[in-house]
Amino acid sequence: MFTEAQLYSPVTRTGDGDVTVHLSTEHPGVHDPAYRARRNAIAACALEYTSGAPTPRIAYTEAEEQVWRTVSIELARKHRGLASAEVLAAARRLALPTDHIPQLDEISAALTPLTGFRYVPAAGLVPLREFFGSFADRIFHSTQYIRHHSAPLYTPEPDAIHEIIGHATQLASPRFAAIYEAAGAAVARLRTDAALKFLADVFWFSLEFGVLREHGEIRCYGAGLLSSYGEIDEFRRAELRPLDVFAMGTGVYDITHYQPILFCAESMSEIEDVIGAFFESMDDETPLRARHLPTHANVPVAQ
Repeated sequence: MFTEAQLYSPVTRTGDGDVTVHLSTEHPGVHDPAYRARRNAIAACALEYTSGAPTPRIAYTEAEEQVWRTVSIELARKHRGLASAEVLAAARRLALPTDHIPQLDEISAALTPLTGFRYVPAAGLVPLREFFGSFADRIFHSTQYIRHHSAPLYTPEPDAIHEIIGHATQLASPRFAAIYEAAGAAVARLRTDAALKFLADVFWFSLEFGVLREHGEIRCYGAGLLSSYGEIDEFRRAELRPLDVFAMGTGVYDITHYQPILFCAESMSEIEDVIGAFFESMDDETPLRARHLPTHANVPVAQ
């Protein structure tokens, strides 16, 4: 079941315009007044944004920049041995800085010539229909806050590191960008919440936590794996299953733990043929039709 809402700290705004990000009691920054005020201010900038306006730029602090430097350098090192060839090629084209946090307009300037995608700010959770639907216009809604400095290699919620190192790296690949766009186009055809959740869960097990086989090794391509210092070391220990859209769309998972079951493609072409084709043809009846398709979800992939 797709539970993305649990990933983001709720954001509220009073009638007077005061913006508050409600961190969980387990959040590393919950007892840091300066961090909480910072999160409120960054969320307020995103809420003030309107389509077509200049993207708000954040004056990141030295502590925030240091978090980015630490994480981006460590993840780049891990990607060299664990990320897929398509991801590595996209990362070279995107050429993210490791010495400072790139602004969203910088990400857009780098992505647009490559795949036509551009970034717009989000205060936190964006409604599923809007978030996925915007892919059809090659728009990605991105948070701008950075995880708490006390735990630079951990975050309980998606932050700019996830949105940029994870998703922007994917979106620098024309092949992945086309799959995102197909998912967005599918949303325009969906009328039921059940079908939208099915699409979101397939996205979770593919574009967020997907792996594939290359030259006899398992490599990752999902943004959730690419941006997680801990989980990228664990995915090869997961139970690997063949791509199965029905199993992916109905899978139950716990977002608070490393994923014990992942779906492994045999190639980048299989991702396009199975996941891309699913998004290209999906409609409200797809979950019902998928239930009757042959399934290999209970057959582990040899590791």
